[in-house]
Amino acid sequence: MAGNQTLDPGPVSSSGDTDSTLGSDIESSTISLRESVFGFVEENGRRYHSFNEGKYVLPNDEEEQGRLDLQHHLFMLTFGALHIAPLPSSLHNVLDIGTGTGLWAIEFAQDYPMARVLGSDLSPIQPEFVPPNCTFEVSDAEEPWTYTQKFDYIHGRALLSCFRDPAQIIHKSFSALSPYGILEMQDPQMPIACLDSSMDGRPLSVWTHEVCRAAALLGRPVTNSQYYGKWMREAGFVDIVERHFYWPLNTWPRGKKEKLIGMWAQQNLLDGVQAMSMAILTRGLKWSREEVEVLLAGVRDDLRNHAVHSYVDVVVFYGRKPGPDERPSG
Repeated sequence: MAGNQTLDPGPVSSSGDTDSTLGSDIESSTISLRESVFGFVEENGRRYHSFNEGKYVLPNDEEEQGRLDLQHHLFMLTFGALHIAPLPSSLHNVLDIGTGTGLWAIEFAQDYPMARVLGSDLSPIQPEFVPPNCTFEVSDAEEPWTYTQKFDYIHGRALLSCFRDPAQIIHKSFSALSPYGILEMQDPQMPIACLDSSMDGRPLSVWTHEVCRAAALLGRPVTNSQYYGKWMREAGFVDIVERHFYWPLNTWPRGKKEKLIGMWAQQNLLDGVQAMSMAILTRGLKWSREEVEVLLAGVRDDLRNHAVHSYVDVVVFYGRKPGPDERPSG
């Protein structure tokens, strides 16, 4: 009829075609999301996380997972416990930041069966079979925290290379804690130290300072653990405690326990020195893989040399969130 407009829809797809196309789009998006979370990236012969790719400079392959479990044993040998901070037996919610293979979270869940333990990490490398009160999530601690529950205890260990702004993580932890809740940070300090001048000019000395320089250029300094106490005070924590432990890097000390710790610390670094170096030095200083390997050969020789009296200072800071009836110290 004159004046009426007709709409030419063009070629019409059957409803089955539309559903099929939509289903393919959803499936493709799901695969892409799954790959971003559960996929991995290969670089210089090592495997790295793909979720928020490039943030963490250590690999997550099986070799590194084995080293992380060895390092857990080293921490346990050093501390004699999973935590240094005194904790109440009535814990409800616990968060382990940067849980890695999840071994700490699993053992903590076993020791505190009434607590709900959550481990978070960029890499989904935790075991499938865990205690019923232990769960893991793939998440980025540098992004906004969306937890609906408050935590009674937040734990972070060996996070020195993880964050661009560790002070922000400490402030987030303060906000996520219940009143009277505790934050504990356990970290090796860089650069590596020496009892005397026996490390001067050696590859180990070159390595520790070049790694520090490269990490700073990448915007993720590995020298921040010394400031944890300061940042805790600024966030509002009270009753802050600082303790130091030492890892000799081979069996050069005299004491029996010191030699044992030194043996494990030496193996930890021998197993991990490539993981700790490859991405940092190739990305930060633009070294070639071959240049890195040449330096690491000398580093390994120094780690086996009992005349080199090197050690790592391991620092632990813990503090408490004040209750509503308390005023944070200035």
